[in-house]
Amino acid sequence: MKTVFFCPMWGMESLSYPEAAKRVKAAGYDGMEISAGPGKRKEAVQVMRDQGLEVILMAFGGGSNFTEHKQKYRDDLLDIAANKPLFINAHTGHDYFTFEQNAELIQTALDVQKQTGVRILHETHRGRFSYSAPAIQYYLLKLPDMRLTADYSHWVNVAESYLTDQAENVTRAIAVSDHIHCRVGQPEAPQVSDPRAPEWQAALESHAKWWDAIRARLQKANAPTLTVTCEFGPAPGYLPTLPYTNQPVASQWDINVFMKDYLKKRWQEN
Repeated sequence: MKTVFFCPMWGMESLSYPEAAKRVKAAGYDGMEISAGPGKRKEAVQVMRDQGLEVILMAFGGGSNFTEHKQKYRDDLLDIAANKPLFINAHTGHDYFTFEQNAELIQTALDVQKQTGVRILHETHRGRFSYSAPAIQYYLLKLPDMRLTADYSHWVNVAESYLTDQAENVTRAIAVSDHIHCRVGQPEAPQVSDPRAPEWQAALESHAKWWDAIRARLQKANAPTLTVTCEFGPAPGYLPTLPYTNQPVASQWDINVFMKDYLKKRWQEN
């Protein structure tokens, strides 16, 4: 099984798509994961393909009014799918929508997937229906066709733990996780300051074991590929900064390249 590594456009917005694609390809990535607006999606896909890169596009709903949110979500999914990305990574719903409302959105994604033939995965993320390991369990029970993007760093932050006391919840999510965001979280934040630092080695290993389990499941199923986006976020916000100067404590680019190389070595891939 081949692992296909993606670099996020997030944090590289100062670059044009051609500039970003060339930098990403030179660094040894296989593609990019991009949040592109309606007027930029066609360009994003075309530029990546011109550079020989795969592309994942992202989808979001809009607003707190459920009816409007659902309509925008469906429209976005259809527009994105028309550009034929490898698949769509969706930020679906809100944590304050009811189960029935979020389930409608997940069903909408399944309908669009069936209509277009483009896979849609739902990212585990704070603020969404999938904001915690316990919160997602009823969805896993009632919506067995739902598939996930595994970004369990958010769950670590929400639970304020490395989830050792809810291993069964995580195992059920692993069983339907088809794409990995290899960000490392910690109990007080969705992202450690630098996964290369010795003080974060236990955090890195806790996450890597979950990624190992997803990979092992796909290998057992004879899947041809595993997709991984090295998605440590930029400053300010995800990447901590020094007070007053707002100077990042590390390089987002260097960290993401490290994560790619770390997993290649861990899984002994070239």
